[in-house]
Amino acid sequence: MAPPVPDIKVNENGIPEFEDLPLRESDPHHSAWGLYGDTDELGTLNRLTDERVAAAARDEIQTGERVSLNWPLDAQPRRTFFQRTLFHQEILPKGSRTLNDDVWTFNTQVSSQWDGLRHFGYQAEQLFYNGVTMRDIHHVGDKGEKSTVNGIQAWAEKGIVGRGILIDYHGWRTSQGEVKAYDAFDDVAISLSDLKACLEAQGTEVKFGDILFIRSGFMAAHAAKTADELWAYQSQEPHRFGGVEQSEEVLKWIWANFSAVAGDQPSFERWPSPAGLCMHEVLLAGWGCPIGELFDLEALAAACRRRGRWSFFVASEPCNVPGGVASPPNILAIM
Repeated sequence: MAPPVPDIKVNENGIPEFEDLPLRESDPHHSAWGLYGDTDELGTLNRLTDERVAAAARDEIQTGERVSLNWPLDAQPRRTFFQRTLFHQEILPKGSRTLNDDVWTFNTQVSSQWDGLRHFGYQAEQLFYNGVTMRDIHHVGDKGEKSTVNGIQAWAEKGIVGRGILIDYHGWRTSQGEVKAYDAFDDVAISLSDLKACLEAQGTEVKFGDILFIRSGFMAAHAAKTADELWAYQSQEPHRFGGVEQSEEVLKWIWANFSAVAGDQPSFERWPSPAGLCMHEVLLAGWGCPIGELFDLEALAAACRRRGRWSFFVASEPCNVPGGVASPPNILAIM
């Protein structure tokens, strides 16, 4: 059993300062293990209190316009990034009656997804959020019962619901007089200074507990590629994607503000990660912070531009799969 967490000094938002992480010297770097108890499985979703969700609904739902952020499950029909199992649908006619069933099989990360707490651990320590091990995850009891620790079902109970903000980096970048260079299919970093400049240009205020969405331009670039070009990119090892820069400053900014983060690219952060800092380790294994990937933010960006505001209400319910590693987001932005 891990040693008890010492008395935790928290700020006005109920969290320790970034500089006070990890909470125990024996825990991995930047981790917040024990902040919500040693058996917690919600991580930064604890920030989505009933009061914050109610305030978001009251302030952000103004017209009732609903925008889906789900990329189609079959959007990668030939081959996928990271060699994940393709989506397959089988439609089954039911005898002589006029009705059908269907069966879906797919990797939960083949399209829009929330990475759950079983997905990515601290690599050197081989530990997941709150010190969970691979053995804990793969444990099967005497009666065949499978472990559900850190499973996605914990997020399904109340969903990922609250105030969302979009940083339309792609729209901001391409609207500059001198277009800032960026390649969605190369390991180019989106800097924190650019993210903040985009927020300022949009006039978007960040509030504690927000759900962050970053439109990098990956979906727009993906749509412009031929099937053969995509096949070549998917064959490349390692894959290369633009994304959020890996830095102490970015981690501090996320820790201070957000309950979950998501982007339109396959990895959220630039990939591959430079040696020394992988944000998947800290966000998922250190803080229990959901990472959304391959979200289709094109229609949302258009709606935000049309209305002149980049904040909205978000309702997402991951699939209730005990012990699940990841899940389609089943997500709507409501304006």
